[in-house]
Amino acid sequence: MLEVRDLKVHYGGIAAVKGVNLDVAAGEMVCLIGANGAGKSTTLKALARMVPASGQIRYAGQEIGRWPPHRLSGAGLALVPEGRGVFARLTVAENLAMGAYCRDDRAEIEADLRNVFAMLPRLAERRDQVAGTLSGGEQQMLAIGRALMSRPRLLLLDEPSMGLAPLIVQKVFEVIQAIAKQGVTILLVEQNAKLALEAAARGYVMESGLITLSDTADALLDNPRVRQAYLGE
Repeated sequence: MLEVRDLKVHYGGIAAVKGVNLDVAAGEMVCLIGANGAGKSTTLKALARMVPASGQIRYAGQEIGRWPPHRLSGAGLALVPEGRGVFARLTVAENLAMGAYCRDDRAEIEADLRNVFAMLPRLAERRDQVAGTLSGGEQQMLAIGRALMSRPRLLLLDEPSMGLAPLIVQKVFEVIQAIAKQGVTILLVEQNAKLALEAAARGYVMESGLITLSDTADALLDNPRVRQAYLGE
């Protein structure tokens, strides 16, 4: 589903991503872990064409390195950004409608909206509430629901647990795993390495703009270097 080769991103003279290679198979959940500033979020932004990058990015067999972001959304690639990025002055229902802006299949959009409300019932309760007045956890659910409204084949999730209480984090990860069970391919960037590796099938470790380790999630959970650096053991 996703093949990335020699991905590089520079901010002025600073190299944030220095030649990343990674792969995500269709139907797989893969996580990308690492310390703050390692380049994880920048990598996702580059994949979503939100920052200029060099290298090869192939999605569903097509080279997408020069595609504009809206074309990616129409092709089934969606990003849930770090910090949620909800439209604060729009209602929950309006935010969800924005997720389907590139679609014109109204009956299917209505069906997907019902599915989002079934998966995230709190959003159904808050559908007429202005998004900026939601709690942090509710906003995260809304950001995920908005991405689902584009009917993604590949979902990029950037730090979904950031700033949330432990009980809310647990709920968010339950939702992520439910999405994965529906067959959506997921690339997850997450500060909480233990949660990410427990949810994913495989993982990559990123340090200073480079991938330094890759393995099955179970193997990374048992890796002494990972346990010391990222699991606090």
